[in-house]
Amino acid sequence: MLDVTLLGCGGTMPLPGRWLTSLYVRCGGHGILIDCGEGTQIALKEAGLSAHSIDLILLTHYHGDHVMGLPGILMSMGMSGRQEPVTVVGPKHLTEIVPKLCAVAGFPFELRGLELTDPECEFTADFDPSLKIQAFHAQHSIVTYGYSLVKERRPKFDKERAEALGIPVRYWSRLQKGETITDSGVTYTPDMVLGEERKGLRVTCCTDTRPTERIVKYCRNADLAVLEGMYGSDERIEAAKVKKHMVFSEAAQIAQKAGAKELWLTHFSPSETRPEEWIENARSIFPESRCGTCGMHKELRFDNE
Repeated sequence: MLDVTLLGCGGTMPLPGRWLTSLYVRCGGHGILIDCGEGTQIALKEAGLSAHSIDLILLTHYHGDHVMGLPGILMSMGMSGRQEPVTVVGPKHLTEIVPKLCAVAGFPFELRGLELTDPECEFTADFDPSLKIQAFHAQHSIVTYGYSLVKERRPKFDKERAEALGIPVRYWSRLQKGETITDSGVTYTPDMVLGEERKGLRVTCCTDTRPTERIVKYCRNADLAVLEGMYGSDERIEAAKVKKHMVFSEAAQIAQKAGAKELWLTHFSPSETRPEEWIENARSIFPESRCGTCGMHKELRFDNE
């Protein structure tokens, strides 16, 4: 299961009731934070969530409205008794920018950094080998990444097949987890006891960007796509192009083309004081579009779970 909460849905500057960009994903007791704009701590409290369990922070880029909440949240994590290391991932210059940004914050745990340099890359969460993080270039005024969180699902264990092949019961669990075992000259491999591949879960988040085919690629069959809609009206497309952002209809076209199940629009311009008034511009293209609000929440579960 992936438990998703949109903490902040504003862009550029916070407004009353609208904190800056941040998305929280919980996976098996571990927290993943995508961006940490101003107000993220308050948004966590309002959503009934704790910063203490955040193990991984993914930064899309280093504009202030995406990172200015970072010193405070790390300090609060330390004050809550956090001792375990926290990993921060982001574009090039991460190891220069983040320490300077957080110099005013004191915390007792190790802050580990992972700099991204390739246009597309994938790595595994330290706390869960079945959770893959895919990072990909967006198209903004500075180097910016989008992220897909992919929770893989193991194939179903085929008990009858395992029994027919005479595989000792003591090895079943290890084989199901992907381990190859050799005993008395006989080798047992996972494919001997596993059935067909099963669909996992995918959450894709991409803000501060123009539409690209790469975003479509990483939104493909997503259970949830969280994409920016800086402006609601198509009349603002030229402004969006200049500032390297998207309007609602462009985000909806990505979700529709990718075959996503649901779209949350986020990162609204401060000028969009009532973004919900423009939601039909997205729904006319992709009916499962929703206008993001701080605290919006969804539990994603495997099919047939």
